[in-house]
Amino acid sequence: MEATGTDEVEKIKSKFMSAWHNMKYSWVLKTKTYFSRNSPVFLLGKCYHFKSDESGELSTDGSTFDQINAEISGNVEEFRKDFISRIWLTYREEFPQIKGSALTTDCGWGCTLRTGQMLLAQGLMLHFLGRAWIWPDALDIENSDSESWTTHTVKKLTASFEASLTAEREPKILSNHRKRTLKRNCGDREMRNEVYHRKIISWFGDSPLAAFGLHQLIEYGKKSGKTAGDWYGPAVVAHILRKAVEEARDPELQGVTVYVAQDCTVYSSDVIDRQCSFLDSEKADTKAVIILVPVRLGGERTNMDYLEFVKGILSLEYCVGIIGGKPKQSYYFTGFQDDSLIYMDPHYCQSFVDVSIKDFPLESFHCPSPKKMSFKKMDPSCTIGFYCRNVQDFEKVSEEITKMLKSSSKEKYPLFTFVKGHSRDYDFASSPLHEENDLFSEDEKKRLKRFSTEEFVLL
Repeated sequence: MEATGTDEVEKIKSKFMSAWHNMKYSWVLKTKTYFSRNSPVFLLGKCYHFKSDESGELSTDGSTFDQINAEISGNVEEFRKDFISRIWLTYREEFPQIKGSALTTDCGWGCTLRTGQMLLAQGLMLHFLGRAWIWPDALDIENSDSESWTTHTVKKLTASFEASLTAEREPKILSNHRKRTLKRNCGDREMRNEVYHRKIISWFGDSPLAAFGLHQLIEYGKKSGKTAGDWYGPAVVAHILRKAVEEARDPELQGVTVYVAQDCTVYSSDVIDRQCSFLDSEKADTKAVIILVPVRLGGERTNMDYLEFVKGILSLEYCVGIIGGKPKQSYYFTGFQDDSLIYMDPHYCQSFVDVSIKDFPLESFHCPSPKKMSFKKMDPSCTIGFYCRNVQDFEKVSEEITKMLKSSSKEKYPLFTFVKGHSRDYDFASSPLHEENDLFSEDEKKRLKRFSTEEFVLL
């Protein structure tokens, strides 16, 4: 009886902790982001112009549409649709317990895993949907900026408190977002895209079976000495993502692989080997590859000399973003305007969504408003990502980025390099015969531990 009482106390404590997390991490959506009308905005390779005769700034939440002309409004709307269509993965709570721990939330420690998930999700969107795809319901999403952080937090706090008293899991506060179904008249292509949209999100669900969900990523992190509740850096997450894609068993994912640069070097033959590594020898096509390059943009602080290169990278349509942030906070960088980076912030605690159910709600996986940050505030440790659909694409990408690296480098050595041939310590092409407890080679484990000790701490 006493043990039962203790369990109930722990459950109530857990509910109050969840409410606290909601209050603490609701600050992220309380402010609007303003963009200059006189400078182009780049978002993952696409350029948008908000230029008008009037000087000043405008908000992208739609509140200033009546103050500017229709052409500018159209450009802002197109940008909003494009940004909202990107997949947003944030802190979650009340998901199934993580194996080997009592944790049912990643609030306070999982932000870099979330930004890594967002980068991988963008790569998969390019692969299955293409860069031109826009979520049809993007502008129907409830804009969290229209609701003050205090109002939003009070709603969540009250719901959590009521759930703790009734011993029920915290109810989800539903938005007024209309429920979209596939029953409406639409073309086969749109139906196909909607299926892939949901499927990609489901791969990142917060459940043990989701291929790229938090539970699986933490399992792979254990091979490098990480556990649930630890802090992860951008380079460690890059290797974890590679292993997760490598071990994914969904047939749809067999046409995608991930390559992680070694010591700021991309070995071309190693990449091509991975693209040609189909187990089915009769398959003529090569795999698409997502290339991840962990780099440092300076010493203790970011070197402003790298600004033009970073802007150049984010101007490429095959760029899938940057896992980075500022000290103690990880962000997913997707674009820029002038000297400010545009990003998606995972530091917002949302309720668990069961992605295994039919027509699960999508709105919490799409960010209603972009955020901006000065480049000089960026922490130097980051991981850059690119997507190449085939070997020919990779060869074009390596040539184009090599030229960009040479033209932007003021130092003797570029930020990273593409080298022909194989790496000297080739150990990244995993054999399908590897046992589960040997997912990382000994050299990889040493490399990951080195990254873990050198990188900044992320909260």
